[in-house]
Amino acid sequence: MKKLILTILAIGLGASLQPRAQAQVGSGVVYDPTQSAHAISQIKNEEKSIQNEVEQIEEGQKIFSNTTKIAATAIQTYNTVRQQYNLYRQMILAPRMLYSRFLSPTTDVRMLQQISNTYGISMGWLNSANTGNGAAASYQQVSVPHTNNVISGYSTVSVAGQQQIAAQGATVDIDDAVMSTNLAVLGTIRTNQTSRQTDIANLEAATQGNDPSQQTIMAELQRINQALLLQLRTMQDANQINANLALQQIVAQKQQQDAVKLAFRDSSGYESYYNANVTTTSSGAKNLLTQTY
Repeated sequence: MKKLILTILAIGLGASLQPRAQAQVGSGVVYDPTQSAHAISQIKNEEKSIQNEVEQIEEGQKIFSNTTKIAATAIQTYNTVRQQYNLYRQMILAPRMLYSRFLSPTTDVRMLQQISNTYGISMGWLNSANTGNGAAASYQQVSVPHTNNVISGYSTVSVAGQQQIAAQGATVDIDDAVMSTNLAVLGTIRTNQTSRQTDIANLEAATQGNDPSQQTIMAELQRINQALLLQLRTMQDANQINANLALQQIVAQKQQQDAVKLAFRDSSGYESYYNANVTTTSSGAKNLLTQTY
């Protein structure tokens, strides 16, 4: 292509110079070194200019190719994002569209209802079981009253006897403490069920509703976070109940252990008691029977 352009330029310059040469010499052609050098310089300049244009065209082709690739990548990215959006939207709307017809109301911990108050002392215990307030006092009100003083004659019995009496009294005191604590915990759980059920209902309404602001990814993640917090609090209440049940089992085990220990004490003193009391009586009865018969 470059040789063709140079040939055309040479012919053109030769044609432009030919009349002037003929005018000077007549019918012959005279070689003019100055004009030839000037023509060659013009040809080289035109060659550089054409080469620059060719380079610019090639650079333009590269830019066009890159632009085409960028456009194709952008279209592909758009299609991918659109597919992801449609998937997210379907996942968000799926619970409302697929599972809403299967939802049923849940049953929370119900408040205790007063049936009768025959002797006028059960109402306080009922209120404590519903609210957790005044559990210790209301439990003692409906229980057999205890005395702050030790039983009469406690100081005169042996050390072993004092240990046995004190162990039984401690079991009663510990059991009262555990029972009143259980009453307070269960009452507090019941009184908190109303607000907790409201939170669950609000989460359910936001999940199953048609509000666009509640169908975003951030709103969905926030509801999941709130549901997890409610679950953690429910597990905490269950752990408190399990801990109190463990305390009751410890008290029951203590009673069994006390009974076993008392049996061992009685067994260890049986021989000396028998020799001091039963053997003497039996020997006297034997002598009387021998003398009689």
